[in-house]
Amino acid sequence: MNQISLMDKYPVYALEVLKEETTFKSVDEVLVHLKLKIDTHPVASYIATFDHYSHTNNLDAGTISSDILDAKNIICCFGKELSNPLMLAVRPRAIGIAEMADKFVLSFIDAPNPQAHDAMISWLQSTVNK
Repeated sequence: MNQISLMDKYPVYALEVLKEETTFKSVDEVLVHLKLKIDTHPVASYIATFDHYSHTNNLDAGTISSDILDAKNIICCFGKELSNPLMLAVRPRAIGIAEMADKFVLSFIDAPNPQAHDAMISWLQSTVNK
C-alpha cells in the first residue's frame, strides 16, 4: 500500500495487485469481493457502484488512458456520527478499481475516520489472495 499526494493535494492510498497475485479476473469480481466486505462490516453501508470507464467513454470530450481496460468505483459510508455538518463533505467513501493488462490498481482518498481507513486498507490487501 502506497500513500501518495495526487495532484499535490489529495492524500490517496493505492495498492497495485498483479494479476498473478490474485484469483480475481476482472473489475467486477473485485467489486463483488469488496461489496461482501462492506455488507459484513458492522458500520459500513453499501451505496452504489459507478462505472467510471463507461461514463467517461460515452462523453464526447471523454478521454481514457490507453492502458486502462476497465474502471469502476464502489461507494459506501462509514458514518455512525454526524457531529458537524461539514462532515458531509468527506462522505461517502469511494474505492476505485482500475484494470490494467497485468494488474489491478485499487485506491481511495484518506478517510478522516481511522477505523474506516484501516478497514479499507484491509479490504484492499485482501485482494492479494494467491
